[in-house]
Amino acid sequence: MTAYDAIVLAGGAARRLGGVDKPGVRVGGRALLDRVLAACDGAADTVVVGGRRPTARPVRWAREEPPGGGPLAALDAGVRGVRPDTETVLVLSADLPFLSRPTVRRLVGALTTSGAEGALLTDADGRDQPLVAAYRAEPLRREIALLRTEYGSLAGLPLRLLAQELDLARVDAGPFDSFDCDTWEDISTARARIREHGTVLDEWITAVKDELGIELDVDIAVLLDLARDAAHGVARPAAPLTTFLVGYAAGRAGGDGPEAVAEAARKAEALALRWAAEAEAEPGTGAEGADAG
Repeated sequence: MTAYDAIVLAGGAARRLGGVDKPGVRVGGRALLDRVLAACDGAADTVVVGGRRPTARPVRWAREEPPGGGPLAALDAGVRGVRPDTETVLVLSADLPFLSRPTVRRLVGALTTSGAEGALLTDADGRDQPLVAAYRAEPLRREIALLRTEYGSLAGLPLRLLAQELDLARVDAGPFDSFDCDTWEDISTARARIREHGTVLDEWITAVKDELGIELDVDIAVLLDLARDAAHGVARPAAPLTTFLVGYAAGRAGGDGPEAVAEAARKAEALALRWAAEAEAEPGTGAEGADAG
């Protein structure tokens, strides 16, 4: 994948949220800013434009001039903060609770393959999202400088002035990638969605891995099957304890990530099934002896 730097815009007055610190609002137990930082954790360098705060991973900080000068002024501060030799810049707002790593990869990949100056996400209604986009750094710097010269200041200027000067490719968004949180109703919608039956496990596992700093893809179905067999064949408390021990064993083995987890889970599940078979065998039937023979 093409190397890139990331700029996350985390300023703004959040007037429709009553002036609350929007990047710090939690969805699924994680701050909105941290959720976005997790989506772009493949960046070589990340600059967050806004007030300093604790973050789940290290970033560098910048501030627009003047403070509260709007998204174009914030983007300028971010561009000034990235590495001078970077060629690709990912630009994101800090209020995207469902932005995914695959979508970030699609944006960067589309910029590389299209030859365009930028690749931005379009939402389900076909609207461009210039703050969910990948740009070539040189054209981005050039057009920002030209706008500053033309208007005298970037403060208060709309992002569309920048977008209309760039050659852009478009990437269709997934159903929730471009969902942003501007109001408390949006926050409530996001919090409800992560608890929906079809998404709650993926959301929870992703949140736990990010919280613990684990970069490991595991087969959730394998672990759920193991937990079920341990609970039914041994005892209910055996389910969480067994899955913990599987993870511990895989870590000690120093194997190849998901493969090590799968192998440890296979062994533990076989043991749980043997345990259950013993419990089901009636005394005197010879079932246990048959297994041994």
